[in-house]
Amino acid sequence: MTQKKTLKLPKLIGHRGVKDLCPENTLESIARALDIGLSFIEIDVKISRDKQPILLHDDTLDRTTNGSGLAIDYDYEDIKKLDAGKFFYKKNTNIFVPKLEDILNLCINNNGNLNIELKPNKNFEKENAHQIYEVTKNINQIDIFFSSFDMISILEISKLYPQSIRSFLLDDFKEYNIDDLISISINQDLKICGLNIDLISTDIIKKIKKSNILITVYSDKNINLSSANDIFSIGVDSIFVDNPIDLLGKF
Repeated sequence: MTQKKTLKLPKLIGHRGVKDLCPENTLESIARALDIGLSFIEIDVKISRDKQPILLHDDTLDRTTNGSGLAIDYDYEDIKKLDAGKFFYKKNTNIFVPKLEDILNLCINNNGNLNIELKPNKNFEKENAHQIYEVTKNINQIDIFFSSFDMISILEISKLYPQSIRSFLLDDFKEYNIDDLISISINQDLKICGLNIDLISTDIIKKIKKSNILITVYSDKNINLSSANDIFSIGVDSIFVDNPIDLLGKF
């Protein structure tokens, strides 16, 4: 992505690959998403102690690997030795935590596009954005857009990479309300926003759309066909799906 361009979002974006079908944020999960026909996949990225951008959603390694503690406290060589599939399959696997570079290569070779969510380690938000920028700044074979719930992260990637496509995410309206979201998006030239499914309504979607901002929606559980139809009917552009099997070919 060496120059600014508009982005046509698909209706369906795989969430952490396809997290209900394979262990989230792994090569297996991203490969499965591409294999079943998704063109865009969301992944969560943060850095290890040796500043390698890796895929990990949580603050700690505990839930999705057989390790424990913060990723920032370990070099990638040690993180890669962990089992990143056991939590899903309930048995030992050879599945490992991949680097962002691994996923980029997989997607480039399989025509897959990425939403990279910046999942910073506390006090390393800026360094996280810098390292992700360095790995992605010369990628132009696929479409990439960046997103984050974290204000420091979204401001930093905007400063480093102003020609990129970016999205500010909101899980609730406690710290930022809908007017804040629109103002931040306009001021930072953010083309997309992402909202928890519990926040959306016809009025809110209309208000955002008046500012020409694309809207993605996510949920804590898989969005089924009925809900997807309702969401799209009020003007949402894309939804993040954990298991898209029942939705493929419908939109």
